[in-house]
Amino acid sequence: MKNSKEHSQQLQRLYRGLKRAHPKADKTTYDDPIDALIYGIISEHLTESAAQRVMKEFHQTFVDWNDLRVARPEEIVEILQEDTAVSRATAVALTSALRAVFDEYHMLSLQTLKRIGKRPAKQVLDQLDGVSQYVVSYCMLTSLQGHAIPLTEQMIAYLKRNGIVDPEADLQDIEGFLTRQVAAKDAYAFYGMLRRESESPKLAKKARKTRWKTKKVVKAKK
Repeated sequence: MKNSKEHSQQLQRLYRGLKRAHPKADKTTYDDPIDALIYGIISEHLTESAAQRVMKEFHQTFVDWNDLRVARPEEIVEILQEDTAVSRATAVALTSALRAVFDEYHMLSLQTLKRIGKRPAKQVLDQLDGVSQYVVSYCMLTSLQGHAIPLTEQMIAYLKRNGIVDPEADLQDIEGFLTRQVAAKDAYAFYGMLRRESESPKLAKKARKTRWKTKKVVKAKK
């Protein structure tokens, strides 16, 4: 990453600020990586609170994950509560990933990944249909003891907007940079605090104001 030394200093300042602003959350862990997979797919484009609501409704609506696997995308979109292109893509990604797991293992469990080592497990996850880099990183962090920092689009936008990372850096570069700077034992805490900060209602309000002012200036120029 360009100017890595400068960005490293910015990151350390950010980390100190996050620790002052947010209480350290208990690490979420999943015994079966299939649960991390499902939550990862759901949470990539939702806030944490919305993702937790959706998971709760999944448990209330479907008998088990096999029932979710054969659900119609429309049923899942209804639970997501927003009929948008992103919600429909999430529903398709979810059923595609579950079908891929079932086709490979003839059951909806990924416990076998815990027995084959982190690198082979990551390779398996990378090859599943419907699974993004965020979901792979989330599974590695929360269920397979991997050193990873999952990044949503909001988190990436926050890092770039605040000059923590190079604005031209891609997802792979940014995650690699963060994992080099944040120790494995602190990875979940950093992920949790950064996610809460990027989803802060105050931050969202500020972003809306900025967009409104920008539109106003553009309109005035016309």
